Amino acid sequence: MNQETDLDKALEAIRNGQFVLVFDDDDREGEVDMIIASEFVTPKSIATMRNDAGGLICNCLHDDFCEAIHLPFMVDIMKAATEKYPELAKLAPTDIPYDERSSFSVWANHRKSFTGVTDHDRAMTISEMAIMMKEGRFDEFGATFRSPGHVCLLRGAEGLVKNRQGHTEIGLALCELAGVTPVCVVCEMMDGETGQATSVADARKYAEENGLVLLRGEDIINEYLKE
Repeated sequence: MNQETDLDKALEAIRNGQFVLVFDDDDREGEVDMIIASEFVTPKSIATMRNDAGGLICNCLHDDFCEAIHLPFMVDIMKAATEKYPELAKLAPTDIPYDERSSFSVWANHRKSFTGVTDHDRAMTISEMAIMMKEGRFDEFGATFRSPGHVCLLRGAEGLVKNRQGHTEIGLALCELAGVTPVCVVCEMMDGETGQATSVADARKYAEENGLVLLRGEDIINEYLKE
């Protein structure tokens, strides 16, 4: 019988609504992100990311879903707005040191939320969005969510890691491999002492103390590219 691999454990964790830690690459952001399938996100999940990760809590959507709800990249929104606001052209992210482009889209809140930023409100925005995508209720997107809001939406690249290998695509690929709805939350782990990203060594210690799996992004990428 084959021994269970860390990837096997990660896929099972994703199916069970648990966090997986993923280090992208030394030559990219060089960061470890906490990743969880969005359909399972609860207020406790948000609190864990706030307290134990500390980075930006983002909801990543598969390109197919983004096409279905007509969700653009933020750079495209800004480009379209330059006719009225020409100064926006000067903000174009043409010098990102670790990537050719950004996956940022709009920020949103669920219309039933209050401020939108509480653990309860963000969990509702994130989980309800994933469930909507899962059920194919794409025409309800604008009626259910409003923007601007407090949950950052990231648009996955077409083909995911075949065309871009950021945490957005890696997390969505992990969901696909696990057989869950490809909408996920990513949150960078930050080190409050150094003011930098949490080291892989410290992230590994955190994973061991909390019974979590730590993977390198290339493990997920290589598996996904076999498909």
